[in-house]
Amino acid sequence: MTDLNKSDNKNIDANTDGNANPSLARQEINRQQVSIKAWSQKLLVVLLCVASFYGGWKSYESNMVNECSANGGQMVAGDRTMMCQLS
Repeated sequence: MTDLNKSDNKNIDANTDGNANPSLARQEINRQQVSIKAWSQKLLVVLLCVASFYGGWKSYESNMVNECSANGGQMVAGDRTMMCQLS
């Protein structure tokens, strides 16, 4: 019985001395990879939101021009706005 206990202790000591450092290093590398991945995903989401907003804005403008033209009007540029002037 004592021989089994000694061999178990040797395995435990060998695992803590030899393998603890590489597993900790792997965990730190994995944490860095997850962090980089998270930042790249956040940047991608922000870029997609900006592109979606810009596309929606341009679509709205196009629809307003088309509606103005369909009603017999003409778009007139103001200071900061476009206005539909009916003729």
